[in-house]
Amino acid sequence: MKAYLISLGAGLLAGFVYSLLGVRSPAPPVIALVGLAGILLGEQVMPLARRLADRTELVRFVQQDCARHVLGMLPANREEKA
Repeated sequence: MKAYLISLGAGLLAGFVYSLLGVRSPAPPVIALVGLAGILLGEQVMPLARRLADRTELVRFVQQDCARHVLGMLPANREEKA
């Protein structure tokens, strides 16, 4: 139940921001995609802040966990054989 209330609160906040920007919901595709990108990047702010003191751990987190979460599974580097 707590997750539903948090989701409702986030939706209310997004609706408030949309009204301030003068955008009607559902948002135009580009605005919606930019908002989703902001959500994905915003999710990484706290984990990055926690790792700022340990540079090695920060680099590992950005290269492995953060990149995988934000970018999804990237295609493997395959060398094509002729």
